Amino acid sequence: MAPSRRPTLLDVARAAGVSRSSVSYAFTRPERVSPDLLTRVQAAAARLGYAGPDPAAATLRRGRAGAIGVLFTEALSYAFSDPAAVLFLQGIASGGERADVALTLLPVPPSTPSTPAALAAIRGSVIDGAIVYSLPEAHPAVLALAARRLPLVRVDMDPAPGARVVRIEDEGGARAVAGHVLERGHRTLGVLADRLSDDDHRGPAGPARRRAATFPVARWRLAGYAAALRASGIDPDAVPLYDCAGSTVEHGRAGAHALLAQTPRPTALLAMTDQLAFGALRAAADLGLDVPGELAVAGFDDLPDAALADPPLTTVHQDHAEKGATAARLLIDEPAGAPRELVLPTRLVRRGSV
Repeated sequence: MAPSRRPTLLDVARAAGVSRSSVSYAFTRPERVSPDLLTRVQAAAARLGYAGPDPAAATLRRGRAGAIGVLFTEALSYAFSDPAAVLFLQGIASGGERADVALTLLPVPPSTPSTPAALAAIRGSVIDGAIVYSLPEAHPAVLALAARRLPLVRVDMDPAPGARVVRIEDEGGARAVAGHVLERGHRTLGVLADRLSDDDHRGPAGPARRRAATFPVARWRLAGYAAALRASGIDPDAVPLYDCAGSTVEHGRAGAHALLAQTPRPTALLAMTDQLAFGALRAAADLGLDVPGELAVAGFDDLPDAALADPPLTTVHQDHAEKGATAARLLIDEPAGAPRELVLPTRLVRRGSV
């Protein structure tokens, strides 16, 4: 038996005895029709089982989707669980709400960055532009999105010709926090990196892997640490680094255990994110190490929980929400071809973990 035909907007118009445009306004601009007409259209639509105009067709007619995409290199759950990502997305949402623009999340975890399904989702996403969040310029998802020639704003990424970029003073912040640790007398350090490259590697990272890092934020923060170490007469390549392949407390805990098992044992850990630093504090507790008496721990982000940690976490402050709001403003308000780079400040926050 052939399936019954789906009701159309014209069917509703005929049943209600009104024009097609009246039905369209009743669904898309109800404030522009009278209460009586709205009631008639809704009643006719209910009788026919008509749910409203096709959003895709409406998008084609308007020439715009009314939505912006956010491309990032983690699983979708990351966007709702990582405190830094939550603050960043809140900033984007605040800018989008003012412009009556919706958000479409486009996750590309390292395990699936170039699968046909992942790239098809990016190519087929119904968006007017996108914010690309902390990805290598040559990442397959970035290339797929750039090929659509939509307006883009890159966040925490390298400058590119004609591109709009929002980033923070990563290298300066990293140099400041490493310098503070060194000023306190520490000479045997370890580094916890959230992710150097998009290959999902987890484990120790030697000098060659560090120099081949594809994530700009990792490169910048490593450069800041290295500058402070060299200024204190320490070879950065001699400092052990653990690539955690993610930024969660458990990632940091596992990485810290690996670093603290080395001989000589580090007396200080530099974590590229606060989440990793929280994990390092847990590892210290697991091992019965006093912080900061036997181990100093420093993070980067100044998340709300950093001041509440035990002991309170020394870290580098950045305004994640403002970074997101700035990216949204650049994407929504600036002319599409206007190149612009905005570098937001960071500052060292000294607390009890160092």
